[in-house]
Amino acid sequence: MATTTRDWDRIATLKELYLIYEGRSQELAIRAPDISPRGMFINTIDSFPEGAVLKVRFRLARSNYRVQTRCEVRYCLPGVGVGVEFIDIAPRDEKAIRKEIREFTKPNSRKKTAHGAAH
Repeated sequence: MATTTRDWDRIATLKELYLIYEGRSQELAIRAPDISPRGMFINTIDSFPEGAVLKVRFRLARSNYRVQTRCEVRYCLPGVGVGVEFIDIAPRDEKAIRKEIREFTKPNSRKKTAHGAAH
């Protein structure tokens, strides 16, 4: 089995996550995914084709920073979720995600969310 390395750790520290499939008006509330500055895995029973463009909106749990961007489906695990890559993400939003990951993964961090629950 091939091993892969990622540029950034992925963390599950989001709240108020919503997804809209471009071209449709339905907004889907979904469970918190793993996120990196370049994309995320979104847990959803809905299936989307590779290449589908989605709109995603969420808040980072620690900083309460709101991100809204478009993303493209890179792979789909039917009944489990989709891996997406951010497209057209604002530099300030990517910077906020990077900061959130650094804070969350700090050694000796208590790793608390904005609600104060330890992880």
